[in-house]
Amino acid sequence: MKKILVALLVTACTGFAVLAEPVSNEAKLEYNRGYDFYKIGQYDRSMASFRRAIELDPNYIDAYYNLGSILEYLHQDDAALAVFKQIIVRKPDDYEAVYKAGNLSIKLGQNDKAKSYLELIPANSSVFSKAQALISTIPAPVVKEPEPEIEETQPILEPEKVSNVNRTNGMYNNIPSPTGITTDTQGNVYIASFSDNMIYKVTPDGRQMVFIKDKKIDGPIAMVSDFAGNIYISNYNSNNVLKVTPSGLISVLINNVEKPYGMNVTDGMLFVSSQGSNSVLRYKL
Repeated sequence: MKKILVALLVTACTGFAVLAEPVSNEAKLEYNRGYDFYKIGQYDRSMASFRRAIELDPNYIDAYYNLGSILEYLHQDDAALAVFKQIIVRKPDDYEAVYKAGNLSIKLGQNDKAKSYLELIPANSSVFSKAQALISTIPAPVVKEPEPEIEETQPILEPEKVSNVNRTNGMYNNIPSPTGITTDTQGNVYIASFSDNMIYKVTPDGRQMVFIKDKKIDGPIAMVSDFAGNIYISNYNSNNVLKVTPSGLISVLINNVEKPYGMNVTDGMLFVSSQGSNSVLRYKL
């Protein structure tokens, strides 16, 4: 325990420091004023005196310690921690200040920083056992589970036999950047998501799911389907047209279509507008 200046005793509960090294007489006077104000509960005047002592002697460790202790008592934890850090900078082996910094860091929710302070305290220090006890109260960091990766290719769900098709007005929500739309004979709706590079499926009863996600899909725009259940996708960013079979097989049907956009199927022919070449492609299915 440190000894206080001019033999003034402080109760242990205050955590007050005592004079450690010679300082100027003027700084000592301010320090003693600070202690006197503290005894009669005038904390603001006490702190002002300790700050004045520090101004007169920037290395006055005990003045820092007592100032920090009052701030901690007043629950001004951020300010108190800043003061104890000043002690550690000037005197790294002041392990009482290091312990205080660790304890305050815990109060402020800075558990990693608190542990780094407390682990600096050696076994021969008088506060070592307290530091170890405090370390044991720090919860282990929460390890976030990695999110599951989306499979490169998800099989197309089997068409659902729905006889009661919902024909009322409504809206399908939460579909990022929706572009092309097509349907099948069971009343399911298929919607292309340009930003997500995937195709969503919405059943007649409003259930929404990922229909297909594949690395071949890159900027889907329009979609059409034929009577056999195949779906065609204008793949804008990859300059091609994709075909998805009812069994879930996805393949490139037509290559080298500059910025394919609108699509239509009629009489066994697929028509694709090409924005990049200002033309419309006709393809026999």
